[in-house]
Parts: sequence; C-alpha cells; structure tokens
Amino acid sequence: MSVVGLKDYLCDAIAERRSRSSDDLLSLLIHAEDQGQVLDDEEVVATCALLLVAGYETTTNMIGNGLLALLRHPDQLALLRGDPELVTSAVEEFLRYDSAAFRLMRRARVPVEIDGHVIEAGQVVFGLLHAGNRDPAHFADPDRFDVARADNHHLGFGYGPHFCVGASIARLETQIAIGALVRRLPDLALAPTLLEWFPSFVIRGVRALPVTFTV
Repeated sequence: MSVVGLKDYLCDAIAERRSRSSDDLLSLLIHAEDQGQVLDDEEVVATCALLLVAGYETTTNMIGNGLLALLRHPDQLALLRGDPELVTSAVEEFLRYDSAAFRLMRRARVPVEIDGHVIEAGQVVFGLLHAGNRDPAHFADPDRFDVARADNHHLGFGYGPHFCVGASIARLETQIAIGALVRRLPDLALAPTLLEWFPSFVIRGVRALPVTFTV
C-alpha cells in the first residue's frame, strides 16, 4: 500500500507541475530534454522513487552497518578514535565489509559467456555484491574488518555504467555521521539485545541498532 500511495502522490505532484511549473527538482525532471526526448510520467515517477528510496534507505543502513562493525571490532574503533583521518578509508571498508546493497539484477541484452557458463539474451542474472566484496583474489584476508585497508576497490556502489549516482553524497554523509558518533560518544557500546535484520535480498540492514552511552 505504501508503494501505491507514493505513486499516487507523485502522479498528483507531476500533474500539478505540468500545469504550474516551479524551480524544484520535479519540474526539472518533467522538462528535461535530451536529443528531443523527454521523460513520460511513468519515467518521472520511477526516477523520483529511485532518488527518494535509494538516497535514503541505503545510506541509513550503510551508517548502521558501519557503526555495528565498529562496535563489534573494538580494536578498529580504537584505531579510528586515535586517528580520525581514517574515517575516509573506514567508510570504504564499511562498503566492502557489510554493504547496505546486497545484490543487483541485470538482464542480458545479448548472449554472453562467463566462466564457461552461457547466459542467453533476455535471461536475468543476480549479482551478489557481498560475495564479490569478499573475493580473496581481490582482497587480502577478506573476512577481516580493517578501517585502514588500502586499495579497497569494492562493489558497494556497483560498477560500470550503473555505478551509484549518489556515491559521493553517501560517502560524505557516512563520514560525517560516523565521525561525529566516534568523537562525541567515547563510551558508545552495543546494548545486549538480539538484532533483527530486514528480510530482504536487496537491502542489508537491521531494523534497529540499540546502543548505550553516557551524555
């Protein structure tokens, strides 16, 4: 029902902007043109939904997963506290070690062979990002959480032409959030409770992350 409600809301907003344009993002999408082509209502709705959901849910879980990894690895948390500049590489390690994006889906446009397996045109392939991020051929000691890991060419934002358009702002938001938590809450710790993960093959994250700290 929430999906239907979001679509109805966006359709009403699109109709309003078509009759009375503004300087907001929705109006820009409606009037955007590339080589004589413009977006129809369905494409505008899909784009808005992508920006809203992907720009919020993934980053929220990225921060949560990163904080959880730090709290479960006190040596790495201490390392980050001792050298706040490591927050940049730490965020990259969050993306590799326990990315908020679990898998992606692609449809083959032409037949292609991968490692001896033929994927026919039209077939759907699921790529498990977490598996790629633990590939021992690309990462030394891949199951080790290391906030100072260098040359971290992970798949947390995808790859190629479908690389996440919000990667830069997601990195910045996570660096700011984690940096502030580590700096302001020196006794931050996990609360003794069982974590509940979202039952999803797309998004990786916990429903809640109970913690304890002293203000």
